[in-house]
Amino acid sequence: MNPPSTANDALHAALAMVAPGKPLRDGIERVVRAKMGALIVLSDSPEVLAICGGGFLLDAEFSPQRLSELAKMDGAIILGSNASRIARANVHLMPDPTVPTSETGTRHRTAERVARSLQVPVISISEEMSVINVYAGGLKHQLQDIGRLLDRANQALQTLERYKARLDDALGNLTALEVEDVVTVRDVAAVVQRGEMVRRIAAEIETMIIELGVDARLLRLQLDEVFGELENELELVLADYPTIADSYAGTGHDGDTSASPKGLRLLARVQHLSPELALAVTTHFSELAKLQRATASEIAVVPGIDEELAHAIKDTLNRLTETSILDQYH
Repeated sequence: MNPPSTANDALHAALAMVAPGKPLRDGIERVVRAKMGALIVLSDSPEVLAICGGGFLLDAEFSPQRLSELAKMDGAIILGSNASRIARANVHLMPDPTVPTSETGTRHRTAERVARSLQVPVISISEEMSVINVYAGGLKHQLQDIGRLLDRANQALQTLERYKARLDDALGNLTALEVEDVVTVRDVAAVVQRGEMVRRIAAEIETMIIELGVDARLLRLQLDEVFGELENELELVLADYPTIADSYAGTGHDGDTSASPKGLRLLARVQHLSPELALAVTTHFSELAKLQRATASEIAVVPGIDEELAHAIKDTLNRLTETSILDQYH
């Protein structure tokens, strides 16, 4: 449940440029339909130009037709960083030969080395197999058939819904245990581990949505509906139990050890209470149990918390406690 990595950001940015509906994707598909190969570098930075040999300067506006015509030559094609301009064509690339690569074909091997050594996105199209690989951020991603990718994305959404239902149960159980002050490390770990699985599935779907481009409008709505504000709640769980979150995989804590939340997740339910003020409240009381025992007047001592907000906090916590008690008898 970490923030998106720079590598994923770089890959997502590259996939967005080659998504259906974009001119670059149209040009790539023209190359594939013509049974040709291509090596396309999405940057004309000085570092890229320094490893270029031969070829010719073009500096022309990008068009799918021009790309497919230039692909008839063996050399690489150098585009501007936003793919709106073709800088050079028929270029021989000479990347650092010591950069590790898992590829075997010459074109793919060169593409991976250029992408890894210069941190620029590179696209390679296999002439024989019509395989399209995108290299960015040290990652490799093979573009898939749109229909097959849509099927995979829909299956992933169904899986996400099942895992989210389990996570919702774990979060509801954690809330009940928190208001009763009987949380254990195992209870927190159950939420964090299920949350990590949900976020991984959601991240995979996000990559598919970016790759699908204009064909993913419905998928975007479905993902937002299923995932919604859940990610923020998971972040609050981690903030409530920082030491457990750091070692939830099973090291450093016994499962039956008591755990005391700060209360940030429950305070997020208080209307008109900003995250900054919620943090101030939890910092003042240090534990949810102490906050629950506090009166509204004692809560109002926290800088920025007036009597109205203090009563809202107290009422919300009391309501959660009452709900938990009632649930035990149903």
